[in-house]
Amino acid sequence: MNLPAMLQSHTLCRLVSCLLVATTATFARAETAGIRIGTLPHGPLDAITDVPGVRVGQVTKIEGSGMLRPGIGPVRTGVSVVMPNFNTWYDRVAAATYDLNGNGEMTGTHWINEAGFLEVPITLTNTLDVGRVDDGVVQWMVRHYPKIGIEEDVPLPVVAECDDEALNDIQGRHVTQADVAAALDGARSGPFSRGAVGAGTGMHAFGFKGGIGTASRMLARNLRGYTVGVLTNVNDGSRSELRIDGVPVGRELQNVLRPVYPQGYAMGPRQRGEGGSIIVVVATNAPLDHRQLFELAKRASLGLARTGWNSHISSGDLFIAFSTTRLYPRDTRKATSTFVMSDEDTMDGLFAATAEATEAAVDDALFSAKTMTGINGNTLYAIPIERVRALLENH
Repeated sequence: MNLPAMLQSHTLCRLVSCLLVATTATFARAETAGIRIGTLPHGPLDAITDVPGVRVGQVTKIEGSGMLRPGIGPVRTGVSVVMPNFNTWYDRVAAATYDLNGNGEMTGTHWINEAGFLEVPITLTNTLDVGRVDDGVVQWMVRHYPKIGIEEDVPLPVVAECDDEALNDIQGRHVTQADVAAALDGARSGPFSRGAVGAGTGMHAFGFKGGIGTASRMLARNLRGYTVGVLTNVNDGSRSELRIDGVPVGRELQNVLRPVYPQGYAMGPRQRGEGGSIIVVVATNAPLDHRQLFELAKRASLGLARTGWNSHISSGDLFIAFSTTRLYPRDTRKATSTFVMSDEDTMDGLFAATAEATEAAVDDALFSAKTMTGINGNTLYAIPIERVRALLENH
């Protein structure tokens, strides 16, 4: 099929507007394609929801096609949420954040690093919808906790962004309070959709289609069997730098399925297709405190490096880590968790699990995403998994 026919065929399948709470039972595409990333064992779902208590909810917005009409469409965006437990406002969890590169935004981080805990859901969206999602979280929390601002403290939402302007009418700020509430109310444990869904709907990765990826890794029994789960929103990376399981796949696929920008698309001297950001959410059931979680979050950088990630100047590479078993109850009559894991061998195991799960989550985003056409006919192609598998087998 020639390129115009491919574009026409894909556009036709995208003409129907949709609003989806993404709860489809999907599993790691790498595994189903026969590709195994790293050496550590993963959990049953190979997802952040392998960490007990963690829930994920997503709303995907795909509306319209054709030329960009600012404020109207086409729309290729959404919101994703990660909830550490069933009542984070009252059962606050130890947390920490780390900035590898600061050309991006994750709100609420100053308080997390000051207090040492997280008391709100983690939300992900596009750059210009940060304020709308923040407002949606506040509205949702006031509805669920009516004493907020009266007898109780006020929340500082955690909203992290990536720029989806290559495919989405980002000026339109199409994520609403209702979308945020739907994602939060729809958050579930178990499997969830990955790739071009939720906050990852309009994202790119290494010149291919990107978006939401996830993975988990489990420690051996002699290291207490803890689980580390990672969720990423991938929106960056240069094609030539891409490595999968150590193999320089990007160089081999340098001229394969390149992004299509029929009307031209550049910002400054660099193509925007190689700029962007990544958000990394790290969860664990190991009882870690703020200081240890800061160290854990830093290890996500090592996982990104294994994929060929260079953290370009235009990239906002922002990480957050939390422990589901180190709690700070809002009710002072309840005992704060006092046990903190201190075994160095176990901590080293958690570091290794975080790096590998981050690497695998980036690859999962690539393998899970499908080809998408957005504004002006801009098209990002899915990575050709069969060719990747052949390259890995040849090595």
